[in-house]
Amino acid sequence: MSPVAACASGVAMAAAIVAASASYFEGFSGDWESRWVQSKKGDIGKWVVRPGKFFADAELNKGISTSQDAKFYHIASKFPTVVDGSKKLVVQLTVKHEQGIDCGGGYVKIMKSGVKLEDFDGNTDYNVMFGPDICGPPKKMIHIIFNHEGKNLLWKKEERAPDDTLTHQYTLVVDAAAQTYELYVDNEKKASGNLEDDWDFLPPKEIDDPSDKKPADWVDAAEIDDETDTKPANWDSIPAQIKDPDAEKPEDWDEEEDGAWEAPMVPNPEFKGEWKPKRIPNPAYKGVWKPARIANPEYKPSKTLATYADNGAAGFDLWQVKSGTIFDNLYVGNSLEEAQAHAKTTFTDLQEGEKAARDKQDEEARKASEAAAAASNTDAEAEDDEDEL
Repeated sequence: MSPVAACASGVAMAAAIVAASASYFEGFSGDWESRWVQSKKGDIGKWVVRPGKFFADAELNKGISTSQDAKFYHIASKFPTVVDGSKKLVVQLTVKHEQGIDCGGGYVKIMKSGVKLEDFDGNTDYNVMFGPDICGPPKKMIHIIFNHEGKNLLWKKEERAPDDTLTHQYTLVVDAAAQTYELYVDNEKKASGNLEDDWDFLPPKEIDDPSDKKPADWVDAAEIDDETDTKPANWDSIPAQIKDPDAEKPEDWDEEEDGAWEAPMVPNPEFKGEWKPKRIPNPAYKGVWKPARIANPEYKPSKTLATYADNGAAGFDLWQVKSGTIFDNLYVGNSLEEAQAHAKTTFTDLQEGEKAARDKQDEEARKASEAAAAASNTDAEAEDDEDEL
């Protein structure tokens, strides 16, 4: 049985569960800096631990936070015991974009135990990358990226990431034995499916037959000219331009000096352009030709997709334009039930309290803004009265 990296203060039940299994939990309590290594690569931003501007519990809501705008952030930690994900792997974390993030990552990378933490950056190999990524209105997504034979494979599906200022919990369950996965946000299942179907782990089962050629008599024109359509008799007599009927000779026009005045030419609204017969459906049309499909000789089914026996480190490799994101309650293990037990005391039980704290703060800010505006109006009216005197 292995210990966990750390557990949030006061979470006795969750700590007991983790102590009984080969799993990892990080709540960024105590001497967290002794467990996490700042990368030496590049000009990176500073991490701090804080609960945020609003929270349900000042201690339980504390997490690691970005603190400097427009910076890269590279920090990583090794697990006390390697988590074997060859049958099932569960990754869970909470992310709070309380700054109202405009562009920045919110994901974690799970890596092998041999990684050099001091060199950790965007080029470091990883097993799984998971979490939200937001950059402007078009990009508000949740990444699930698997490494397979040296390539990082993007998820074919897309799930929108929450973009409010509250804490949200992201949970990924990879059942390597069944070759399936599940995605949860705030304990609600958002997506699930088959690993082979939703990532490009393997070549396609079928490919176009390279020996199949389009027949010489194949008709792929969907429409043809109507041979019965004829050009109107007066079509070519309509000019493309006419004299502007609304134009008037300037009063200062001197015909002796300027010559005879003529109205400028303007596009003729009656002009219809080059005549072409109307188009009609082609009765001989056979549709878009496609080659026959055949079995791909390079396709070989596999039952070991996303099977990672060595999960020994985690890291945050991010770029953030506006800092202030808080990461907390990182779990890496083999049990969804275990992850949910952590979530109850570190996230689920705190949700309503955090929302109430945020709403109270927003209401106080609104009242303060209204009071300031009223005071400003009063001062302006007083100045107007003085001016009149």
